Amino acid sequence: MGDPGLFTPHSVTWQLHGDPMMWVAGVRALYLQALHPRAVRGVMQNSDFRQDAWGRLLRTANFVGTTTYGTTAAAERAGARVRKIHSMLSATDPDTGETYGVGEPELLLWVHCAEIDSYLQVGRRSGFHLTDEQADRYIAEHRVSARLVGLDPDAVPANQAEMAAYFEKVGPELTAGPEARAVDDFLLRPPTHPLLVPAREVLWRRVAHLAYAALPPYAHDLYGRPAPEPATVTRQLRRTGTLLRAVPARLRWQLPPKHILRAMSRLGPGSRPAPYKVGR
Repeated sequence: MGDPGLFTPHSVTWQLHGDPMMWVAGVRALYLQALHPRAVRGVMQNSDFRQDAWGRLLRTANFVGTTTYGTTAAAERAGARVRKIHSMLSATDPDTGETYGVGEPELLLWVHCAEIDSYLQVGRRSGFHLTDEQADRYIAEHRVSARLVGLDPDAVPANQAEMAAYFEKVGPELTAGPEARAVDDFLLRPPTHPLLVPAREVLWRRVAHLAYAALPPYAHDLYGRPAPEPATVTRQLRRTGTLLRAVPARLRWQLPPKHILRAMSRLGPGSRPAPYKVGR
């Protein structure tokens, strides 16, 4: 057996992150993260994501894949790179002129919680069965990923109740300012090659609309764009999850960055992620 990494095949994370609905969850996380003015300014003022949309998405997927399925050393190296980048970047509040670091703990915590909540909510609502105890385990496991980006694990929510309390606390700070509007517009119409515009309209917009619909009600209120009733959204998520999970996993995992296939090669076929293994 090789190095199982930071999470190991026995974790909830190992199983959940192999699910294809994580792509929808990732877009939901971007919508949610953009509602924190200080956090989204750090992205807008330091990133070329509008010119390199797909590259940024793939880099994010690569980081999650490395920290989930990579060796311990690879995960630690990925975390060190993120911390170094954050230490070099700052943003400016246009209203007050204040300059602040993008690696401030409160900003890192918001990004972390929006991401983990999105993975968990989309996964469960789309048909990936997790008990409340397993959902708590998933959140607690990600104190590890919080440490990698520079957070104190003890200051990070460790279960659903703590996560809900965190969102309740931070709620008054959220708003759909001009940066959030720009992210919203970008997610609906990311730049692409002219020949791929029809595919973007048919496929990507469906993903973006579904991710937006899966946001919590307070996020819909802030963006001011209506969403279907929660029960309708859950049915849409389940249909999409059923469709994507019908694609053979080996075929899905051939897409870059192939972290799962490398993990299985390193650890053996018994490490293959699967929903039924969560309760083991």
